[in-house]
Amino acid sequence: MSEDIVKIKGTRAGLQLSFATGAKFDDIKSNIVGKLESGSNFFIRGTTVYIPKGAFPTDQMEVLRRIFHRHGMLFRNEIPKPKLPTPKPAASVEPKAIPKKTEQMLVVNRTVRSGQEIRTESSVLICGNVNPGAQVIAGGSIDIRGVCRGLVHAGAGGNDKAVIIADRLMPVQIRIADLVARSPDEFEKVDQPERASIKNRQIVIEPIMR
Repeated sequence: MSEDIVKIKGTRAGLQLSFATGAKFDDIKSNIVGKLESGSNFFIRGTTVYIPKGAFPTDQMEVLRRIFHRHGMLFRNEIPKPKLPTPKPAASVEPKAIPKKTEQMLVVNRTVRSGQEIRTESSVLICGNVNPGAQVIAGGSIDIRGVCRGLVHAGAGGNDKAVIIADRLMPVQIRIADLVARSPDEFEKVDQPERASIKNRQIVIEPIMR
């Protein structure tokens, strides 16, 4: 089978896949599974994979979504459009004072269970645990009032000032902006909340007081 049946292009938003003209779905699926199981450097847990919109019928898209989800990746069918800059007011017109937009926070009053995903452009407060197999992806910071054992990605839009806080931080993987930290084989017993943040281009975890 041709290696070019599935082509991978890296973007700031994730990975964009394209397919050889006339390729059959079963061949495409087999090629993707082969790449995933071979440990390809492209497919890192927590990465978002994009498929061209309308490339496959709904049932086939669902098959691909489940395949990527089993390997810890997110699946979308279009790349988000970049935000256009706000035009400046004309010099002859006095601009009106615009109040500062208050940073919003999504509040989730439940445990995030295996297979569930929380995604928001703002910060997120989770009043519960994040179980293994669950994913939390936020444009801002993540605050977990419980135990974190899933995959957490703060500053997903590139915000390297975002932080991740949890009463007990034991994630499969931590991501802040474009940096990734994997969990150790064994966790030290810590009796207080911890915070993960970027310092000197590294993700650093340290105990804090709430």
